[in-house]
Amino acid sequence: MISRIKITAENGITINYDNKRIDMDPTRKSNGDYKFISHAHMDHMGGKNSSGSIIASKETASLAAQRGVNLKLESNIPKEFTLVNSGHILGSRGIILGDGKVFYTGDFAVKPRAFLEGCNPDECEVLIIESTFGKRDFIFPSISDIQEKVNRLISELFSRGIPVILMGYALGKAQILSHLFSSWDPIYVEKSVWEMNKAYIDLGVDIRKDFAVYDSTKQNEFFKKKPWILISPMQNRYNKFVADLKKDFGAVTVAFSGWSVDPRYKYKMKVDHAFPLSDHSDFYELVDMAKRCNPNRIYTVHGFAEEFAAHLRSIGFDARPLSSGQSAISEYFFDG
Repeated sequence: MISRIKITAENGITINYDNKRIDMDPTRKSNGDYKFISHAHMDHMGGKNSSGSIIASKETASLAAQRGVNLKLESNIPKEFTLVNSGHILGSRGIILGDGKVFYTGDFAVKPRAFLEGCNPDECEVLIIESTFGKRDFIFPSISDIQEKVNRLISELFSRGIPVILMGYALGKAQILSHLFSSWDPIYVEKSVWEMNKAYIDLGVDIRKDFAVYDSTKQNEFFKKKPWILISPMQNRYNKFVADLKKDFGAVTVAFSGWSVDPRYKYKMKVDHAFPLSDHSDFYELVDMAKRCNPNRIYTVHGFAEEFAAHLRSIGFDARPLSSGQSAISEYFFDG
């Protein structure tokens, strides 16, 4: 028996498989039979109000609720759908269709980080892989190396009485930072970071519970004793309160992002220091994922999709990029 899948990229990634339509991380309302939401970042929950059944992990649903999004999960996931840990943030999942027929990674990381296990895939026939950092430029150091360098920086700044603002996304990166640098005192966290920290704690993650929550109305009271650490969302780097902390207390800003392998990053983002701590896989880890899955065909999505597909073809894979807006990308036929 020959079965067929059809893949399109009009609204996230849509797969027509076994007479079912599955929308993967749809960016807007859709009418598929199933919506798969890989994790609780807002840019992956665009299809939250769609018709059809929603498939996601319980952790993703819990974190989404904390962010004001109600995901009514399908209670009976079809047996041909298998969710697998993707290592991106708490609750993030990839999905396998059929018995290893198709694997959609969603955003993923293979490096274990703090309390997160890395993605550990099996072989598949068709791999749909995110390629955010799909260029050779993006090679990340080990977590322990980053932790050591940041601790050394904090120690040097603290010895001179200089406070430090650690900056990462409120959901995901900030919880890693809260775990990796929890030995320092005093540590404050911005309110949105604390809300996500508490959600993680409620889900059983080991994060310090006694961080003080920053209150801008009591800024002088909070920070009169220097030095200190504040964990803040990246988007606050342009806010007046960060500028005030730098002006009034001499605070130094430290950002964490995979994009910071580019030496221009810290100037573009207007931060003092930057370290390439990422919730995604780097270039070589993406290549390793492709080799471990050993598929007959690969589709690359997001980021440097064209460049990464070209590299995969150069090492023998049948790889092609998926670009947003493509209404008919490919059909793939399975034996059996």
